[in-house]
Amino acid sequence: MPRRKPTSTRQKKADIQLKRAIKRGDVPPSESKKEIHKPKLRRGPTGTFIGSVPDPAHAATVHAAARLQSSFITLSSKFLEDTKVLASKLPLTRPIPDAVVIHTEDFQDPTSQKFTCPRRPKWRFDMTKKEVELNEEGMFKNWLDQMDRCVLDWQNEFESDSRAEESDCQDGPLSMTEIFNEEFGRMPRSPTYFERNLDVWRQLWRVAELSQILLVLLDSRCPPLHFPPSLASYTSDRKIILVLTKVDIIGPERTSAWVEYLHKKYPHLPVVQVESYAAKQEGAGHQGKPQYEPHLPSSFRERLVAAIQQVHTEMMIPPEKVRLNPQRLSKWKPPVKADVDWDNVMKASDATYDRAKESEEERFKIKQKKGLEFLTIGLIGQPNVGKSSLLNALFGVNKVGVSKNPGKTKHLQTLIWTPDVRLVDCPGLVMPNGVPMEMQALCGILPISCVSAVSSSIFLAAQRLPIEHIYGLEHPELLSTPVLDKRTWRDGVRSDSGGEKPLVWTAMDVLVAYANEKKWFTAKAGRPDVHRAGNALLRALAEGKIGWAFWPPDTDLKTIVANMDDPGSGIWIPRALVIDSDGDEIDEDENMVVEVRYLESADLGPSQSMTSRRMRKMKDRAPTVRSQILGWRLVRSAVPHVNFNMKQLYRKLHHDIIQQYTTCTTYFLITLLVQPSLMKIICTCLQRSYSWFWLCFLDR
Repeated sequence: MPRRKPTSTRQKKADIQLKRAIKRGDVPPSESKKEIHKPKLRRGPTGTFIGSVPDPAHAATVHAAARLQSSFITLSSKFLEDTKVLASKLPLTRPIPDAVVIHTEDFQDPTSQKFTCPRRPKWRFDMTKKEVELNEEGMFKNWLDQMDRCVLDWQNEFESDSRAEESDCQDGPLSMTEIFNEEFGRMPRSPTYFERNLDVWRQLWRVAELSQILLVLLDSRCPPLHFPPSLASYTSDRKIILVLTKVDIIGPERTSAWVEYLHKKYPHLPVVQVESYAAKQEGAGHQGKPQYEPHLPSSFRERLVAAIQQVHTEMMIPPEKVRLNPQRLSKWKPPVKADVDWDNVMKASDATYDRAKESEEERFKIKQKKGLEFLTIGLIGQPNVGKSSLLNALFGVNKVGVSKNPGKTKHLQTLIWTPDVRLVDCPGLVMPNGVPMEMQALCGILPISCVSAVSSSIFLAAQRLPIEHIYGLEHPELLSTPVLDKRTWRDGVRSDSGGEKPLVWTAMDVLVAYANEKKWFTAKAGRPDVHRAGNALLRALAEGKIGWAFWPPDTDLKTIVANMDDPGSGIWIPRALVIDSDGDEIDEDENMVVEVRYLESADLGPSQSMTSRRMRKMKDRAPTVRSQILGWRLVRSAVPHVNFNMKQLYRKLHHDIIQQYTTCTTYFLITLLVQPSLMKIICTCLQRSYSWFWLCFLDR
C-alpha cells in the first residue's frame, strides 16, 4: 500500500469544497486518474510468478466445479434452537426395542408419493443453446415451487398424526418416554433435503440420454431409502438393474432378506449384489494397518455381467406392437449394439482395451454398418452409495476419484470398458423423498458439512443405536460432584429414601460424554465441544466405522433376535476390527473403538468374501492382541467382549509417567542449562524406567 501524503486542514477543507462544487455542477470534474500501484511479483520455486493473473483454463475449471456444487435449503435458527433444547431433555429408550430394527414404510406415506424428479423439457435441433437453457430454467423453477409445497404438506401431515397419537394415548397408562414427550413435546419433523441445483440435474439428464442400460446403486444398509418413488417413476420407462452395494457390512443374512424383499416389490427388475474392495496382501508398507484395493470378486462379476446380458437380450427383441406390424418390423432396429463379446466383458480389466490402439479399419467397419459403436451402461444413484467404487472395481484399478465424503464426483465420467461396452459414472443426486433430514444424514446421503441440526441427527441415531455402549462412554452426571442435601427434615416427613436415581441418557448427554472422552472443548468457555463430537459421530456412522443396517419390512422378530448378537442393541452390527498389534496410535479423527471379540466358536465356513476373510484373520490374531494389550491374565470366558479406547490407554500411560518424573525435571532444569552433557544420562534413565513401568503394568 503506498504511503499517504500529509495534508493540512486548509487543504482538506479545499478538497471538500471542490467535491461539493463538482457534485452541484458548478465545476467540471477533473480528468486526473489515481495512480494504480501494481505489486511486485515474486517468482516462485516452479518459475511462475506468485500473485500473477491465474491461468484462464484453471480459472474455468474452478468455476465449473463451483457451478456443480450441490445446493440444499437452510434450516431456520428457531428449528435449530428447539431441537437442541429437546435433545437435552427427551430421554432415549434403553434397551432399544426390537421393532426399531425393521425399516417400516412410514417414510413412504401417500404424501411422499407426490415427490418427483425433474425431467428435461423437449427440445429441437433448430433451437439455440440459449433457448434450451431458458426453457430448462423455467421448468426447474416451477418444479422447485411444487416440491416446496409438497414438503410443507408432508410436515403438516406429520404434526396432525402426532396430535392424533397423543389423543389416543390419553386413555391408557403412559410410558416414561411418553411422559417426557407430553411434558417437553416431540422432536419436530425436519424438512427433507433434495438437490436444488439445476446444473447437477443436467448431469443426470445427460447420463440418462447416453445410456441404454442403467445400474441403480442402492446402499444395502437401507435400500428403500436409495430407491424412492421419485427415482422409480423417473426410470420407469428405462431398462434398469438394481445393484446392492456394501454387502460386506451387513452380512449374508440381511443381504438375502433385502434381495428377497426387492424381488417381491419389483418383480420385473433384476437385483445384483456386489463388493467393491478386497484386502491387500500384507507387506512392508502396511505397518500393521489393513489396506484395500478395488476388486470385484469373480462370483459377483459373473452375476452382474449375467444380469446385463439378460437385459441386453430383452432389448434385442422387438416390442409386441412392432411384431404385429410386418411393415414396422422390417424397419425396426434394436436400440442397443447387437454384437457384444460377453466373454471379453467377463475378463475385462484396465489392460483389456486401449482405444488409441484401435485400427482405423475397425472404426470404418463400424461406421459402414451404421450401428451403435458401444453398449453404454450408466451408473446412477444417490451420493455415497459406491458408484465410483464399483467403477474402479470393474477395472481393478483406481480409474476415478473416490472419497468417504458424499459428493466427490462432480461431473459425469465416460470410460471405455471393452471394445463393445462403455461405462458412464453419474454424480450422486439427493432425490426428493419423504424422509427426514436426520435419516438422510444417518445413511450418509448428505455431506456432514451441510448438516446444521447435529443434535436432532444424533437424537435419531441414538434412538436406533446404543452409541454410549459402543464407545463405552461415561454419563456426564457421574463426572460431576454430587450436591449434598443440607436441609433438615422432621421425622417421617422426608419422602424419598435417599437411593440413587437411575441414569437416563439423552442425545446431548451422548455428545457431552463423547466430547469428554476425546478431550474436545471450546476455546473460550472450555465447555465440551458437542458440535465437533456430533460431526465425528455422524461421519463414523456414514462411513461404516460403526456397523449398522435395517431389516426389511414384514421380517419376523424371531429371525431378527436369532441374528442379533446383543439384545437391545437396535440396528448396531458388532464387528471385529483389525487391531494394530504393534501398538501404533489410532488417529483421533478415525473415531474408532477397538473391539476385541472372541471368535473361537464362530463357524465362518469356506466363504471367500471380504467379511469372512477379515473375521478369520481376526480370529487368528485375537489371542495375541488380547495378551499384548490387556495382559496375559485375561480370562476368555469371563466376559463376552471387551471394549476400550486405545487413545485413552496411551494417554493414561503417558500421564502416569509424566507425574512420576515432574519433580526430577524440576531439579535437573537448572543443571541442564549449565551442563548440557547430562542430557544423555537423563534420557537413558527415562528410557529404562519407561520399560520398567510397562512391564509392571502388564504384570498387574
